[in-house]
Parts: sequence; structure tokens; C-alpha cells
Amino acid sequence: MSQAAAQDGDIQGRPKTLEEARAWMKKRLASRTHPMNALDPQEGEALIDQLPGLDGASWAGHWRAAGDAVRRAAAQSRAGGDVQTASRLFMKASGLYFMGRFPCPDHPDKQLCAELERDTYLQASAHWPSPVKRVSIAFDGREGEGREVVVLLRRPPGIERPPVVVMWGGVDAWKEQMTLACDALLALGVATVAMDNAGTGESPVRGVQDAERQFATVFDWVEKQPDLDGKRMACLGRSFGGYWATKLALLFPDRLRGAVNWGGGAHYMFQPEWIGASRYPDSYLMGLVETRCRMLGASNDAEYLAFFKRLSLLDQGLLDRRSAPLLLVNGREDKQCPIEDLHLLTEHGNPKHVRLFPGGHMGLTPQTLPTIVEWLATQVKEIRGAA
Repeated sequence: MSQAAAQDGDIQGRPKTLEEARAWMKKRLASRTHPMNALDPQEGEALIDQLPGLDGASWAGHWRAAGDAVRRAAAQSRAGGDVQTASRLFMKASGLYFMGRFPCPDHPDKQLCAELERDTYLQASAHWPSPVKRVSIAFDGREGEGREVVVLLRRPPGIERPPVVVMWGGVDAWKEQMTLACDALLALGVATVAMDNAGTGESPVRGVQDAERQFATVFDWVEKQPDLDGKRMACLGRSFGGYWATKLALLFPDRLRGAVNWGGGAHYMFQPEWIGASRYPDSYLMGLVETRCRMLGASNDAEYLAFFKRLSLLDQGLLDRRSAPLLLVNGREDKQCPIEDLHLLTEHGNPKHVRLFPGGHMGLTPQTLPTIVEWLATQVKEIRGAA
């Protein structure tokens, strides 16, 4: 960000050096938290030590080489008839390719890793108890937008018309990173539909002010499926995606059984002073602003500030609306999304459910995901009148 933009927000910190990045990655690897939970815990530390640089070509080339080797081994296992080993290895390769495109594919080599990540993920899932079905949903995009929303559907076995949770990630966690949440909900008899947050992955739109259009399109599709119970539908937005979960709860209070904002903003996050202060948070590895700009479609500093500011739910006049049941989850010391946004949401509209956890962004503890999943399952499985 330029000095001109900095006048509206005090930019704090600096990018991590390679050695600082390695230390950060090893700490996350040891705790098995995003994004390092994509790596094999036994092999990850050596791969981190061998990382040659943080620039796009060096970064993507390192992780792609590791992913290619595992993908070849997966193909050999499948050719030999060992589909379970093949599935495990394809998933391992997908995690390595995810690292190669992280945090966003802003380099041609990273873009290739993103494509390989998606391909190996689908190959890995082919032999899961609840396999992934890739579905392309027609989308009425505007000029310059896409014409489809791609989702990954999984159904719990043995349930004729299960309830559904639609979910998405933030700026760097895409639909392929929603596996743990999907597995947990499937175990409770809930179908899952994973999609990409606006402006990420295969999303047909950027993170524009009315990008709720892509999510509403998926809700429409769910409600039309004869083997899904669209009247018992909830949504989960992770990290930045929590913003959209909140907006959708406000726009569709009678359509959703519940919505979870897991670490997302509402108003203060989008103000210039916070944008400057959160440029280099300890909770993020690298390229946060660059990744957000790609999501928004911003090409310069002025656009970044303006596009972010227009997302404010307060300024859009939505906060005093009645919302669907809304669970707000975050860490008490979040430096990516101000905790003031959570408090602001509780001061408007109907009462909200709130759960704060120790630590920083998203409150990543062993209890966090189970708490979210159990709340969602309760919301969609509750019997309400004729529904």
C-alpha cells in the first residue's frame, strides 16, 4: 500500500522474512492449524526447512515438486488396485498443491497449483464413505462475471432427505479446505455443500457489495433438490466468509435455520484505520492485503480502501433487520478482524448467540469446530411446525 493510502490508516508491522515465515509455519504445523494442517506432520518440517523463498515462483515450485511426487505415487497405488492408499496419497498431494497456491494464485505457477489441488482433491474423495459430487449450478452473472457456481456436495449415507449446511471459507481457505467441517456434520446426519467465498477459487463474482447473489443461487438449488431438505438449511462462513454468512442471515431470516459467522467482520473491519493496522497481523503468514485485493478486484490502493469500505453492513442499513439465528464465533485477541464488530452485531437487531475462545483469529482451539458443528446440527435438525 502506498504512502497516500497510509494517510487514512496507520500501517503497522512489516512482511515476515523467510526465517520468520519458517518459524511461523513450524508453530502452526505443531498445533495442526490452518494452513499448515494441510501438511504431513512427520514430513512438514523438512519441507519448511527446504523452502527456497517466499516469491511466487520459488514458493509454488517448491510445493508443486513435492505434490507431483506424491501424486505419481497415488496413481501407482490406484493402478495396483490399492484404492485406499491412493485416496490417502491424493489427499496428501492436494494439501501440498494447496500450499503451492497459498494464499492466492497471484502467479502463473500458483494458478497451476490451484488447478492441481482441485483435481487431486476430487480423486482423493472418490473412495470416501461420503464421496464428493462436483456440481455446476447455472449463475446469471453480469458482464465480466462467470456463468456457474461450482459446489461440492456430500450426503450422509442412509438418510433419505437430510438437512443441509452450505459453507465457505475466507480469502485463502476454499471449498477444498472445508473437509473437517463437512466430516463432522456428515457424522451427525447433515448433508454439506461446500463452495468458494466471493472472489476466491472458482467463484463467478468478485467480493462486490452484492455478491450475495452467488450464495442465494446455491440456496435456490438446494431447495429444488428432491433428496435434500431445503427447508432445514443453514450456512457457515469461515474467516472473511463469516461476513457473508451474517449478511445472508439478515437478508434471508426465514430461509435459513441458522448462520455462523466464524471470524468475519461487519463494519469496523472495513474502515481505513483498521485496514492499515491489520496489514501484517501475527496470525497471517504473508500477502494478506494482496489476497484481499484479488478477492475484491481492487487494482490499486485507493480501490482497496474504497471497495472494502462499501462492504460495511452498518452503512448498508442492514444491522437493525431481524436475522436468522446467528452464532458469532471468534478469538478474543483477533488482529485480522476487530472484536468490536462482534459487539456491534449484538447491539442491533434480534439477540445473537456468541462464543468467544482464547487466542487470535477465529479462536482456533480443539473445542471451536465441535461447538460450531453441534450448534448447526441442532438448528437444522430441530422440528418446527409443519417444516
